[in-house]
Amino acid sequence: MKKISKILVFTCCSIPFLFLVWRVLQNDFGPDPVQELSKATGEWALKFLVLALAIAPIRHLTGLAAVIRHRRMIGLYALFYASVHFLVWMMFVLEFRWSTIAEEIIERPYITIGFSAYVILVVLGLTSPKFMVRRLGKSWKRLHRLVYVASILAVIHLLWIQRTDVGEPFYYGLIILCLLGYRFWRYKFKPAVFVSR
Repeated sequence: MKKISKILVFTCCSIPFLFLVWRVLQNDFGPDPVQELSKATGEWALKFLVLALAIAPIRHLTGLAAVIRHRRMIGLYALFYASVHFLVWMMFVLEFRWSTIAEEIIERPYITIGFSAYVILVVLGLTSPKFMVRRLGKSWKRLHRLVYVASILAVIHLLWIQRTDVGEPFYYGLIILCLLGYRFWRYKFKPAVFVSR
């Protein structure tokens, strides 16, 4: 049953990527395909990041302990879509001009913020395997609390890009605020059973 549920979660998490590939092949991204593809991949990264953050509250509020086993995979999918988002930027905007990466990151604050969130996700992804959990011990939980920082930075990154249209950043920001607020409440009032993520 565990394997079947993991296969189902893996399949569901892959569907958005396959849909994006299909849209690329169909040239279905409108007059500015690079901007639309970049926006779509970035939003899917944020959606999976929010979903990963929601797993622990879902378990606490519903008692469905089985959902926790999928948190790592969902978190890795957030990294995957963030990597695709980064690749789109590198391929179509910078055209793999490696020498300009540092310049873009330093001179454009919204890229600085987005790249910082991405670096955090990369670190969390690299330390997610079980042998890294064992090696890092108690430090692993402290390190993986950086996912909170990454989620906030991701919303700021989206807000900076959207500028005048703040509906989506507000929507994601509100959800993340609720999820982090729940964690704070649980930590404050139920410290004995608090789960960091």
